Amino acid sequence: MASASADGYRPGPEDGRPPEITPEELTDRVAELAAGLSEADSKPLRHRLARQIPQLASRTSRATRRSLQSGGVAAWQGLQSGRNVAWQGLQSGRDRGGQAARKGGEAARRGGEAARRGGEAARRGGGVAWRGVQVGGSATWQGLRVGGQWLAAEAMDMAPKVPIRGITTLQEQYPGLGSEELADRLIKTAARASAGVGAAVGTAAATPFVPTLPVELAVETLGLVAIELKLVAELHEVYGMPAPGSRTDRMLAYLGAWANRRGIRITTGEGLALAVGSPLRRKLERRLVAKAGQSTLSLAPLLAGAAAGSIVDHHETRKLGLQVREDLRKRAAGAR
Repeated sequence: MASASADGYRPGPEDGRPPEITPEELTDRVAELAAGLSEADSKPLRHRLARQIPQLASRTSRATRRSLQSGGVAAWQGLQSGRNVAWQGLQSGRDRGGQAARKGGEAARRGGEAARRGGEAARRGGGVAWRGVQVGGSATWQGLRVGGQWLAAEAMDMAPKVPIRGITTLQEQYPGLGSEELADRLIKTAARASAGVGAAVGTAAATPFVPTLPVELAVETLGLVAIELKLVAELHEVYGMPAPGSRTDRMLAYLGAWANRRGIRITTGEGLALAVGSPLRRKLERRLVAKAGQSTLSLAPLLAGAAAGSIVDHHETRKLGLQVREDLRKRAAGAR
């Protein structure tokens, strides 16, 4: 039996297809690719690495797909189900109300009382539509909750695997840059990396060999989170405010900072505050669902998704970097 290679890949089957990626390997590979994208200085290298993100989705094993289908896809299914139920309710209410209104209008010519009965029937039709919207909204909310919980669990598993450069390494890689110039450089390269992911997934979605869309959505979302998490952590290094504790504690604290869109507050113990049901965990879940919603733009038909995904992902990562940087800059100035 063939064994796994040093980089975690298993040899492909005899039919020549690419090797499958297990659930345990998926977050490893996403974290590794996100780090490479964030540190890539050349456009060709970024494009080559970004193309591997949608390829991960196509290579996920059946076990990984089952996990995605049971968890990460729930948000997608909830949105679809909620939209359909709400639309059916609106259609039903509109049809009933319209029919009743028409009858009422006809009856109005025969008498005011009949018109009033027609108006009442129209209001009942509107009630049917509203109940349809409520049912649809409930289905959507339940799906989003499950999807957010799954994404949060995957992000917390992935966070300690994201490679982070310390201030010494950053200064060696970018000699002669001060703190502000270095922060500018990190934000710029992270935004370009996110844009590359959005473009790559959008391009893949335009081909006839794309895997199921929810799998693409989950992998793209995790890739963008990894890029932004690396940015948040390295901005803390630049401004001399690294998180304390073990690597896992530090990365969970940075994940909390990512959810809050600001620097870490060491006294709050954000890494420990990510327990299931905690306020910070719920905020993280909401942020991840919003990030998944952002990722859906990459799945637009033809190559429109590539353009939309690239622009929006670039903008959102840059915006996050500027927010975290501004918070750290103020705190650094106050500490002087």
